[in-house]
Amino acid sequence: MTPTVPARERLIFALDVSTAAEAEPWIERLGDSVVFYKIGMELLTSGDYFRVLERLAAAGKRIFVDLKFHDVPATVGHAIRGLSRYPVDFCTIHGQQPAMMRAAAENAGAMKILAVTVLTSMDAEDLAADGIVRSPEQQVLARSEQAQAAGCHGVIASALEASALRAVCGEDFLIVCPGIRPGGPVGDDQKRTMGVAEAFAAGADYIVVGRPIRQAPDPRRAAEAMLSEIALIAGG
Repeated sequence: MTPTVPARERLIFALDVSTAAEAEPWIERLGDSVVFYKIGMELLTSGDYFRVLERLAAAGKRIFVDLKFHDVPATVGHAIRGLSRYPVDFCTIHGQQPAMMRAAAENAGAMKILAVTVLTSMDAEDLAADGIVRSPEQQVLARSEQAQAAGCHGVIASALEASALRAVCGEDFLIVCPGIRPGGPVGDDQKRTMGVAEAFAAGADYIVVGRPIRQAPDPRRAAEAMLSEIALIAGG
């Protein structure tokens, strides 16, 4: 894993809510236990997206915009250039089309561009239904190598592929892992999952956690417990 990241920043909370009115209590509730937030598509259609983004920035939080851009290179490049005017740390694009990925990387400014490889809700059967004959790991590695060659700073991938990814892409390539389930699979839509400590031991730089924190009886305590696990593996 990238050694210079403070342990407290390696946990990214998925603020998967639909409005600013829902987002605000979470920012207050989690306080200083969470310093990195992901905001995604659910919030976008409310019209509150940039209001919440600016609220997070004002609170000193790091921000991950997870909108998975995918279009012709010029369109994606212009969208990324516009987003780069905001205090955003990470932004996702789909890990396809080298020209599109290059356009994103060239217009990112200080943002880090992360290519989505294979969604953690997909397994080999899902890939086969899309006509992809590779295993999830093979597909993740192929897309990651393309993304790195195109100038992307890292990828979104299951922690199940983190070890192989690290070996292929090196220490400086960011690996951000969703699908984290501290107590093991829970029967939701995530199929390729791993626990907190196991993800970092495999080579993850960051983990993205939503429901295991949001649905916990004490969300702040749940986040702090994960931070304790991260500190044991990653230090800091």
